Amino acid sequence: MINNVISKKALLYPLLMLAAMWFGYLLQMNGFFDSCFGAIIPLLPEGLLGIITAPLLHGNIDHIVSNSIPIGILMFLLYQFYPEVANKVFVIGWILAGFLVWILPPIDILTGEYTYTCTIGASGVVYVLAFFLFFSGVFRWNMKLLTISLLVVLYYGSLIWGMFPEEMFSEMLEPSKISWQAHSAGAIVGSVLAYSFKKSGEKKKKYIWEFPNYYSEKDDKLWQEYKENHPDDFLELPYQKREDIWDYLEDLRKNKS
Repeated sequence: MINNVISKKALLYPLLMLAAMWFGYLLQMNGFFDSCFGAIIPLLPEGLLGIITAPLLHGNIDHIVSNSIPIGILMFLLYQFYPEVANKVFVIGWILAGFLVWILPPIDILTGEYTYTCTIGASGVVYVLAFFLFFSGVFRWNMKLLTISLLVVLYYGSLIWGMFPEEMFSEMLEPSKISWQAHSAGAIVGSVLAYSFKKSGEKKKKYIWEFPNYYSEKDDKLWQEYKENHPDDFLELPYQKREDIWDYLEDLRKNKS
């Protein structure tokens, strides 16, 4: 019974992604992908590899754990409720968000200084999925999908603050290690994909009574049969003539006399 409710892909693909992330982290712990190798390094050719590999790499255990939970949940929702476009959204979102981070100049928004940054982590993909799921429900205006949008807002609404530099909200002794560029890139790409695929996949159901002039008495077979079998019920009622005061003129004269 559960196979008819929950998609196998909705269970399998998040598990595969989590396995890839933890395998990448295991390689990091064993000396692979040291320094900035495998990271997105903006505007530098050696940083292009990171568009593919960066979401599988993380700085520490807290970093990968904080990304694993939303990746698992949001990928499940994507493949469960948007199976027709899920692969496209995931792959295109992954690549475009990474590429957008790569072309953004790494300039400190507060000081204006150019900084050499190495961006790793799956948070950009998290933002792609979260914003796609939210705006897809809004653009399609489907009650079921809008429920998913509300769930995303309820549990991940605070993601919006990650789109801005952390330095804007608190005084820090050193630059933040959180990449607001990756978050903003993911949010932009996820929103654009939601709009681009708004007509793909499940459509909003429109019932017959929502159409204008949907009912026609001639098309109602039961009604027509009833009229044929019960003609007496449709006899015209006797017409009651409208009273005219002039009809009582003679009576009025007699009363006066």
